[in-house]
Amino acid sequence: MLLPLSPVERRALKARAHGLEPIVLVGSGGLTPAVAGEIDRSLTAHELIKVRVVGDDRDAREDILKRICDDLNASPVQHIGKILVVYRPKPEVPSKPKPKSKRKAPRALKRSFQNRT
Repeated sequence: MLLPLSPVERRALKARAHGLEPIVLVGSGGLTPAVAGEIDRSLTAHELIKVRVVGDDRDAREDILKRICDDLNASPVQHIGKILVVYRPKPEVPSKPKPKSKRKAPRALKRSFQNRT
């Protein structure tokens, strides 16, 4: 299931991705389960990643991008040459309740004891 992106969202993601370096390299072995797992972990950690694909066949790169997006529930942002940009929002993590403060009462200073009556 692909996440739909509006043109405005896609443009903003392209701008964010401009300064990124490719995190994952898809080699001549293609999209193996190990590479897909690494892409999944990278998307979980970073949301927006670049993937470099080795090979000169544009149709094969398009197929790899489609498989990544279908298998990992991500959205394609951009495909320029051998670089693929993929986006998947981070899952919502319920925030933990803040623990109560374990602060101790302020310690009495020496002089405060001297002035007691």
